Amino acid sequence: MAVHNHPHRHLGFRFPSLRRSGTASASGEVTTAAATATQAYVFAGLRLLTGFVFLWAFLDKTFGFGYATQSGNGWIDGGKPTKGFLGGVAVGPMESTFHDWAGAAWADWLFMLGLLGIGLALIAGVGLRLAAVAGTLMMTLMWIAEWPPAKHLSDGSASMSTNPFADYHLIYAVVLIALAAAGAGATWGLGKAWARLPFVSRNRWLL
Repeated sequence: MAVHNHPHRHLGFRFPSLRRSGTASASGEVTTAAATATQAYVFAGLRLLTGFVFLWAFLDKTFGFGYATQSGNGWIDGGKPTKGFLGGVAVGPMESTFHDWAGAAWADWLFMLGLLGIGLALIAGVGLRLAAVAGTLMMTLMWIAEWPPAKHLSDGSASMSTNPFADYHLIYAVVLIALAAAGAGATWGLGKAWARLPFVSRNRWLL
């Protein structure tokens, strides 16, 4: 009787390699950590840039550096920060209301303190939730003042609106909300130290 030696047949099932799985797991953790760090840096950079936009607007309107506000027309020189913008509103449901507010002392103070507070909060990385609320309110009012949905101004001339809804005011508002939601003050900011303060830890809306 002949004896045939049959080769071992592989059924396609193999036990997973513990070494390979461990390596893959470690690689995945490193990738996740790198992605998280990159995201934190991106949000931190966005926070600083946005903060500089608000802070610079305050400084230029206060001292008249010659950019949006001409030299000698700054707030410290007797200029009225809200008069030019609100006085120039030419369309929208609050046109007459904005005209009444233009140049009023209370409107100037609220506007300028808002720019300063939002700018400092974003630069320092603290109070981002308050900054998001205040900034969103400010951007909403400015959006209404420009009123992008209108194709024509009150005098019938073209409004030159490029989009009936989305403009930079809405984008800034969304950015402020995103920064607060992401806790963007922890990287390149004082967010962690701020959150550890007893008063802040008891009042989370101050984060």
